Amino acid sequence: MSRPSRALVVKLSSLGDLFHALPAVHILKRDLNLSLDWVAQPEYVDLVSRFDDVDRVIPFPRRRFFRSLHAWITALRAESYEYVFDFQGLLKSAIATRIARAHRRIGPSYHREGARIFYGEIAGTSDKNRHAVEEALDFVHHFDLTPDDTPCFPVTFPSQSLATPSPRVAYLPCSRWMTKNWPPEHFSALIDAIHERVGGSAYLLGSRDDRSTCDRIDSGTDTDITNLCGETSLVELGGYLQSFDLLITVDSGPMHMASAVGTPVLALFGSTDPRRTGPYGEGHRVVQHGALPCQPCRARVCLRPEKDMACMRDLKPERVADIACDLLAQIGGSG
Repeated sequence: MSRPSRALVVKLSSLGDLFHALPAVHILKRDLNLSLDWVAQPEYVDLVSRFDDVDRVIPFPRRRFFRSLHAWITALRAESYEYVFDFQGLLKSAIATRIARAHRRIGPSYHREGARIFYGEIAGTSDKNRHAVEEALDFVHHFDLTPDDTPCFPVTFPSQSLATPSPRVAYLPCSRWMTKNWPPEHFSALIDAIHERVGGSAYLLGSRDDRSTCDRIDSGTDTDITNLCGETSLVELGGYLQSFDLLITVDSGPMHMASAVGTPVLALFGSTDPRRTGPYGEGHRVVQHGALPCQPCRARVCLRPEKDMACMRDLKPERVADIACDLLAQIGGSG
């Protein structure tokens, strides 16, 4: 085989979006015979280094930008690239695309903030009526390559040994949008309902910022819970996620991590659209209120006159528990 050409992926954030790009990046590397570098924000560097197809990660100086600018440009221009793929489509990612020494600079159909002027080519045409994974595959079609029948998310996390009984169900209650979040008391009721029906063990997940919510959920249950909220890095979280029988979560970045490593997901959706950002692939379930004309509003603050977030508030724990137990029975994790 000929020596690989070098390519640069620019995908700075966010957590879920990094995983959305992986199937396209994998095909580009394999079918174009590439070695890959990746530009990511500092908080994601350790995670992206776990992506099997990536040779080098270049941190984007999100903070102290001007102080770090010279060192960043030096790192970005240390190699000459055949291709730069900007999967972000924002002004800051487009600037990185332009600074890099490259023969071809390719941007996404969903570019904004004036990013278009920095690209030599655009992959695909804008179409928001599809999943973000399929949107990223525009880069594959741009080279007349064929997507895999089953998308591949090549990532390797360190294994985490769990000595608790099955089924091991993890609960992730928080996202960065208030309108995505399910009431903590609903999570407490759900945990007790599932544990009463199928036994097993329960885990709570989240960042340090989510600790008060997870502690509230924990204190509101009669179930013995392993509370890992704020106790894991992103890489460690990936290791835990691949060890669970089921993740029950709001629309969040770790939801996409779980689906990428093959862990079944039951996702609770309110303001956002699972057709675009739901767990990708087979074996997952999405549950929504289903009777509100305002869904999906795609808003960070409830737009209803009552500001009551009814799409999540009125999604009852009993209904979610029924679906979760059905899913556990299907995957053989109910005993």
